[in-house]
Amino acid sequence: MNKITILNNRYRIIRELGSGGFGETFLSEDTQMPSERRCVVKQLKPVTANPQIFQLINERFAREAAILEALGEGNRQIPRLYAYFEEQSQFYLVQEWIEGETLTNRVENQGKMSESSVREILISLLPVLEFVHSQRIVHRDIKPDNIMLRKSDGIPILIDFGAVKETMGTVMNSSGNGTSSIVIGTPGFMPSEQAAGRPVYSSDLYSLGLTAIYLLTEKWPQELAINHDTGEVIWRQYAPRISPSLATVLDKAIMSHSRDRFHSPREMLDALTPCSLPGYGIPPAIASPSPVHPVPAPVFVAASPTASSPVVKSSSLGDWQKAGIIGTIIGLFVFLGLWISRPQVATNSSENIAAEPDQTNPEPQKSSPETPDALKGLEAVPARSESLSQIDPKQFIINYYTNLNQRQYNTTWSKLSPNFKTKAGTFADYVEWWESVAEIRVGNVRSIAQTEREAIVDVQLQYLMNDGRLVDDLKNRINLVWDNGQQTWLFDDKFEP
Repeated sequence: MNKITILNNRYRIIRELGSGGFGETFLSEDTQMPSERRCVVKQLKPVTANPQIFQLINERFAREAAILEALGEGNRQIPRLYAYFEEQSQFYLVQEWIEGETLTNRVENQGKMSESSVREILISLLPVLEFVHSQRIVHRDIKPDNIMLRKSDGIPILIDFGAVKETMGTVMNSSGNGTSSIVIGTPGFMPSEQAAGRPVYSSDLYSLGLTAIYLLTEKWPQELAINHDTGEVIWRQYAPRISPSLATVLDKAIMSHSRDRFHSPREMLDALTPCSLPGYGIPPAIASPSPVHPVPAPVFVAASPTASSPVVKSSSLGDWQKAGIIGTIIGLFVFLGLWISRPQVATNSSENIAAEPDQTNPEPQKSSPETPDALKGLEAVPARSESLSQIDPKQFIINYYTNLNQRQYNTTWSKLSPNFKTKAGTFADYVEWWESVAEIRVGNVRSIAQTEREAIVDVQLQYLMNDGRLVDDLKNRINLVWDNGQQTWLFDDKFEP
């Protein structure tokens, strides 16, 4: 930088962070702020010095800077833009300094990442891309180098958008108009349509999918073979322990033709999150800082989304009412069936009680668990099931989340059915995720239907995350099964409305 130590009479250069074909990046201090906060100054160099298009570049630079400002202000996982200026025919951006390490650095220092860590990164970044795309912007340069894990909380931050680079690559074409002379993106991480200069929204999902594969395999795209018949990337042999559900999602994300990929970040997120089961998985609002546009759940996911999942949500009041009606019908049929069969299973003791009203200590009649007025009469709990009358499914749910708040993970893990545990992953994964939640707040708990062996409960949950986010999960439907051995309810995942 020709020994310049102060830029714009304000930003003191501390050291160089990196350099490339478009310019250099420096760690700097803002001398006009009381804290002298640290920031990143990017010096951007146009590929041409043609004075005829300098004004055009200047105008485009201002426009792209305004977009970067809006993105940074609209999402905490994009660095904020503090300033931009032009000085001595050079263009500068001043952005928030993210202290941390890139995903490339993480893999180089610690090796392959676990599936649960990669899944969390994807679930955290997809809403960021959804927000970016809602602004009609394609990032165009998603790769491990452009995703940083913030040191303070470990949250992934998306950096280095390609739009400004395209502006710096502006030249004069044969017709006398300004046009970009370069293709934005990184070889290996960008799909064919982007390499041809026609990126689409799913181009970013392609790049994100290959980034996830790098984290799981420690293999760069150039190190992976291509199926010459289909054009698809061959990578699964380098991650033999990955779950089929995640592998299927990544395969779809990196399909060679854009029509075969996910069409939006929300669609990819919905394909990932059905594996997040009730009481275990990631709450949907964590992955929804921006408005959600519901899409049908992809049918290729191994664990099909059900009404018991806290992740697949509907913002429609009509859907909620339909679920309530379905639950009511199920409960009514169960109740009628048991009522019809009741005379055949009556015991001698119950007949004797009816015939001897004057005995001193008659056995009290069994009653079903407390139920909201709108649902009274819909439960079917046989009188002979003493354990069920002692444990209210609603109270079981409250106790479960109370134990989670107290970090009693062995206790809560034991309250998951074997079927649930098989799909939920390992106990270590379970603990790792819940450790990211500072507090679970339980709101309204409502019984939907109950039989001797199964119960369906709706619960409103609020998650206070370690990073300070408060996440609402208003439609969490949980299916419970009764375990005779433990004499308790267990979380299950097989309820389908």
